Amino acid sequence: MVHFNETKQNEQIKSLRRKEEERVIEILAQKYNMPYIFITPMVIEIKALSIITEETARGAFIAVFGTGIKKQIKVAVFSPLNQKTEQALRALQQRGFQVITYLASKESLGVVWEKYKEISRATKADAGLVGIMNDDILGLIESITNLNQITDQINTLLATKSQKNFSRIFELMLAGAFAIKASDIHIEPQEDSVRIRYRIDGALQDMCFIDHILYHRIITRIKLLSGLKLNITKDTQDGRFSVKIKNIEIEIRTSVLPGQHGESIVMRILDPASISVPLEELGINNHLFEILKKEISKPTGMILTTGPTGAGKTTTLYAFLKKVLHPDIKIITIEDPIEYHIKDIVQTQVNNQTNYTFLSGLRAALRQDPDIIMVGEIRDGETAKIAINAALTGHLVFSSLHTNSAVGTIARLVDLGVSPKVLTVALNVCMAQRLVRKLCPQCKKEYEPSDTKKVLIETIIKNIQEKQPSKEIALSVTYKASDGGCDHCNNSGYKGRIGLYEAILIDSELEDTLITNPTEKELIEKTKHQGILSIREDGIIKILEGITSLEELARVVDIEKDL
Repeated sequence: MVHFNETKQNEQIKSLRRKEEERVIEILAQKYNMPYIFITPMVIEIKALSIITEETARGAFIAVFGTGIKKQIKVAVFSPLNQKTEQALRALQQRGFQVITYLASKESLGVVWEKYKEISRATKADAGLVGIMNDDILGLIESITNLNQITDQINTLLATKSQKNFSRIFELMLAGAFAIKASDIHIEPQEDSVRIRYRIDGALQDMCFIDHILYHRIITRIKLLSGLKLNITKDTQDGRFSVKIKNIEIEIRTSVLPGQHGESIVMRILDPASISVPLEELGINNHLFEILKKEISKPTGMILTTGPTGAGKTTTLYAFLKKVLHPDIKIITIEDPIEYHIKDIVQTQVNNQTNYTFLSGLRAALRQDPDIIMVGEIRDGETAKIAINAALTGHLVFSSLHTNSAVGTIARLVDLGVSPKVLTVALNVCMAQRLVRKLCPQCKKEYEPSDTKKVLIETIIKNIQEKQPSKEIALSVTYKASDGGCDHCNNSGYKGRIGLYEAILIDSELEDTLITNPTEKELIEKTKHQGILSIREDGIIKILEGITSLEELARVVDIEKDL
């Protein structure tokens, strides 16, 4: 007995009809002397979709699917003789577009039209201004308290295997990251699945695993929102979009990197609330805090903060700005990007496409009669020299550098071509900083360090007391993270982060030393009289106070170096 599969036969008939339609369109293209285009397997540029609305495209039987140099656009039409099509093409030409017309089937046009649905939430030509929030997501953000809740909700949706849940999963991914204060979302394709992780308090944690079918839908959505090209899969791309939550705009910076099993995506969340921290709450110890408060109140000079990426330098610079902000002064910033908007400050953002760099921005700022200038980062010798000169000519300058220590700042500036003699006059304070995770107050545990670790801690305590004889500290109770943590800390044992700081103050004694081009060890020895703790010593204080752990300190600094 022969089994008849009606569904399969219908699919075969549809496929034959599509192929026949394409053949007819290809023949007509030759008749009209037009290029033929088969769009179904092609990639469509988001920038092209923004040129006309979906309503206009469907009504005129056209589809703008690509762009070229200057104002060149690629337009697919079903019939060049259709009156509405002719009117739409003329309208595009009147707008200054150079229209390249292709003949295409209704099936091909439909592929382009369907793409409008993926960006139906008001995709704009400038993808960086796209907002994707709604009341439903706001409710999710307010209800989610830990990582397990996000994972459970997404896994429940994944279990249904319904394509309709795609948007909900993507929204949950974003909402969850906002709710638990994640700084980054990592989407990492592997051979059999795709891993999604959040960076929480500086450490990556698994959120869920999805299949490659859903991954491709998500990456398409992210690329569309970020203004990236869908057809580029073998090269890096960077873009951005923004999310609006209760009138607060949060920027998402997207990075796409080609990999063995697909494109790896990282979405950096630039949440203004995460860096809007007062100077008093950064974790700076009292002795250094009083020094900084005095130095940032001076009318001239330069204050630098250093450290690796992700050490909290931008947060510190913003805290300085908010501390010194006053109606009588003018403050200008050059940032990359502007992460937090401060009222009554002129904030500018680096834009490489228009050649507005830290260097050109600094030069322009100096012509604006500022009292204080904040340069997000000094990356080259010319910027360093102009910033130093600004500090010498009646301005207070805040900036950052990539070095490992406070004393290393001097050598770095000299390497950039700044004279040591000039540094002695221009510099006020050089800081270095790191971020460590704070132990979860709900589940941290007391523990007894090993004898080796006790000796290490006691040695560092001795160094602290040599710098600050009046400080009473002793090794008593120490804590560590609980294995497996709890719901309060997303099962990590840590909740939140705090800064560790060190600095050197350019005082009269140090000025004489700097001229002799000293080594870092000599600088450390010469600054002991200032009583400022090193990052390692600051970390030990916070361990003894039960704020962080020895393991966490060892993660960000070499505890045993030069002891």
